[in-house]
Amino acid sequence: MWCPAIAAFITLKIKGRKISSLNWNWGNWKYIRLSYFIPALYSVITYVLIWIFGFGNLANGDVITDWGKELGLFGIGTLNPMEITIIAIILLGTVEILRASATTLGEEIGWRGFFIYELRKVLSFTSTSIFSGFIWASWHWPLLVYYSNNVLLEFTTFFIVIISMSFIITYYTFKSKSIWPAVVFHAVSNVYIQKILPPLTMKTEGTEYWLGENGIMFAIVTCFFGIYFWRKAIKEKL
Repeated sequence: MWCPAIAAFITLKIKGRKISSLNWNWGNWKYIRLSYFIPALYSVITYVLIWIFGFGNLANGDVITDWGKELGLFGIGTLNPMEITIIAIILLGTVEILRASATTLGEEIGWRGFFIYELRKVLSFTSTSIFSGFIWASWHWPLLVYYSNNVLLEFTTFFIVIISMSFIITYYTFKSKSIWPAVVFHAVSNVYIQKILPPLTMKTEGTEYWLGENGIMFAIVTCFFGIYFWRKAIKEKL
């Protein structure tokens, strides 16, 4: 995940620009908070809709207890299911996000620290978001091919998700003039959609393509969020 950062550093070196020229400042805390809240919100909405429509069921006590044992965090597997859920969400939503930020930083130095600013010199906000999102999604194709059970469907949903996220992260990057909201946003999205909500869901036979970060429901929800931030950016003339 540090390849985009390395590519950005090499390009800066070739162009005679300093790494310090990237937007390393922390920026306004408002954008950090929103970059935590928004991906957590769209992830929760995704799984609430999955539970409501029966594409998956809310995990029962036994499943949650097994999850707690697998996590192995401070022996929480010995607690009751409600306590396991609360403690796991708190720890994963803080400590795990800090850990995940160490890897998302590598991507975001390349994508939002360098790439989108270069694109914005010649493209509109809309084109910058779409093009950078397409490149960002394409960069993941080896993993998609390797792990996918339905390549065409999962490529489609994944590209919708990533391009939609690109509109949101590009918006917060330009508004904050800082790389850190993008790092936080990316880490929070990964943790909630990969490590918090799936274990709280029991699969329903025949609906697996609606679940997860490559699922149909996540693509639908993130698309609505992406459209909202696209329209917001156009209105604000970013």
